Amino acid sequence: MKQFASWLLAAIAGSVITLAVNHYARPTQPGVIIERSSGIPAAQVAYTVNEKGEAVPLDFTGVADKVTKAVVHIKSSSQGRITSRNDRSDPIQEFFFGPGNPFEQRGPQVGTGSGVIINPEGYIVTNNHVVQGAEVVEVTLNDNRVFKAEVIGTDPDTDLAVIKISQKSLPHLSFVNSDEAKVGEWVLAVGNPFNLNSTVTAGIISAKGRNINIINSNRSMEDLERNGNTAIESFIQTDAAINPGNSGGALVNLNGGLIGINTAIASNTGSYAGYGFAVPANIVSKVTEDLIAYGTVQRGWLGVQVTSVTQQLAKENDLSVSEGAYVSDFADKSSAKEAGIEKGDVIVKLDETDIKSSTALIEYIGRKRPGDKVNVTVNRGGKTKAIPVTLKTRDGEIGTVKRDEKDALASLGITLEDMDSKTLKSLELASGVKVKALDNGKVARYTDMREGFIITHIDEKPVKSAKDANELLKTKKTGEAILFGGVYENFPREYIYALRM
Repeated sequence: MKQFASWLLAAIAGSVITLAVNHYARPTQPGVIIERSSGIPAAQVAYTVNEKGEAVPLDFTGVADKVTKAVVHIKSSSQGRITSRNDRSDPIQEFFFGPGNPFEQRGPQVGTGSGVIINPEGYIVTNNHVVQGAEVVEVTLNDNRVFKAEVIGTDPDTDLAVIKISQKSLPHLSFVNSDEAKVGEWVLAVGNPFNLNSTVTAGIISAKGRNINIINSNRSMEDLERNGNTAIESFIQTDAAINPGNSGGALVNLNGGLIGINTAIASNTGSYAGYGFAVPANIVSKVTEDLIAYGTVQRGWLGVQVTSVTQQLAKENDLSVSEGAYVSDFADKSSAKEAGIEKGDVIVKLDETDIKSSTALIEYIGRKRPGDKVNVTVNRGGKTKAIPVTLKTRDGEIGTVKRDEKDALASLGITLEDMDSKTLKSLELASGVKVKALDNGKVARYTDMREGFIITHIDEKPVKSAKDANELLKTKKTGEAILFGGVYENFPREYIYALRM
């Protein structure tokens, strides 16, 4: 009983002390008690390991501040056209108005995207589709300064482009080895989605080596039929939020190193759905170096048609491997065929890099130049064999690829053919060239010109041949006006079409 009384007295004493402490410790003002920490977050959602091996809170603030200064907003504009009826030929309309559509409305077309400053001299890498067909490219820096940009070069096969502004000592990002980036690694995507400048989102690398066939989907059927599938796709996939306007922006690691250029999203709505894709830095750095140095990409070709090995393919062809790039055919002037690679071979390694799919092969070869030597290891009938191959150009040559002499006409999407003197005389023309074909280029997009149009003058200078027209156009700078003068065979009056280079 005495022991019980002792316990009871102790309990009462403890309660009294607790009530006294609470009374004197709480604020004299009545109301809701708000707890304030000493600057240490109450809970952390993620941790990382520092250089000492210690677990520390994950912090994006430093890298975000560094990267946003080197990411720019890009606005590209051109004088487009909006048609209020279809473009099919109307005989009655043509009788009164001639070829073309008089019911068109014209107005500027504006596109926006992002870009990354890659050196202090003003060179910026972005996506080709951000600046393609643009007559004026405008760059807004993170500090709101605005500059006109020059397009240095483009590469539709990787959807990359390089532009330049006349500024120096600019903040910029450095490329890192994208091969060393790992699935599950934290990354930041920085760009200007929906014109919301300097937007930073975080996520992880979800996968590597993705081929989503986005580049070919933006090419015309004529281009695909003429040049074949030359697209190089081996995207880094990320779940960092990427939306329209992020194109050309930066994908960086937590040190602020440039891992890739954000290019595309996979979405049924056109907005973020958890799947973003970036061109790996190892491809970007090679393409940008070539565009700056040569004006065109120096691309080595193995000259093989390959398919990723699958279980079904392995079974059908009695293959002894379950991964690799299966050689199904060769291109003309194939350097691989000349070196001894055969149909049915499975390429399993290039130099010291294991090749597990056709995408991996395309990415690796896409970093090489004509004249580079590659040690190709194939599995043939269950045995491996190493075959050294010297890469060549698509034309089977070794050496620097020069900028295509047809660039002036090709960029306008126009094919010309010479006219014989008899036809010119019957039309009472001193000279001229006929428009044989119009591709999806500036002429088709921004004028009413039709196939069959006879160009007699460019900027009031007589045109005597297709070569003559090309030489005149090659002197034009980006954004400079062009006037095409000429006639149609069945319409007596002269027509003039104007656009910018």
